[in-house]
Amino acid sequence: MAPPVKSGPKYDQFIQAEKVRVIDGDGENLGVMYTREAIEQAQDAGLNLVEVSPNANPPVCKFLDVGKYRYEAQKKANAARKTQKTQDIKEIKMRPNIDDHDYDVKMKAMHKFIDNGDKVKVTLRFRGREMAHQHLGMDLLKRVQDDMQEDAKVEAYPRLEGRQMLMVLAPK
Repeated sequence: MAPPVKSGPKYDQFIQAEKVRVIDGDGENLGVMYTREAIEQAQDAGLNLVEVSPNANPPVCKFLDVGKYRYEAQKKANAARKTQKTQDIKEIKMRPNIDDHDYDVKMKAMHKFIDNGDKVKVTLRFRGREMAHQHLGMDLLKRVQDDMQEDAKVEAYPRLEGRQMLMVLAPK
């Protein structure tokens, strides 16, 4: 007896249903039959009986080569993983009394990040007596929000955490 199936579809003797709907190797429907009988027919054809739709009533099984079926499924999963875009969080750090040119450079970087589909975390760090003028920081983050309004939406509104103010922007 073969080792139990760890992942992937059930096949041959691991199929627990008493009766199954069978589709042969050419894609023709052979109808509902007992599992044991279907396994024998599959082995006569030199293939395995593979459960392709376990939630159907009765389960749908197909005459396939298990190794080849698993290989194809793995290739499909890898291709899907390769094409998906993961969303990163990029961080832009500023100070409340940032100069106009420095602000423009940071905004250019933010637009680039948002265009690439990444989220942007804007961190505004207060030092020393700047803590007494938090309204300047709030005004700066409001300016960032207004400048990014066309490309991004605010995911986390400005909030103060210790000596820094944070805001998160996400692509629209």
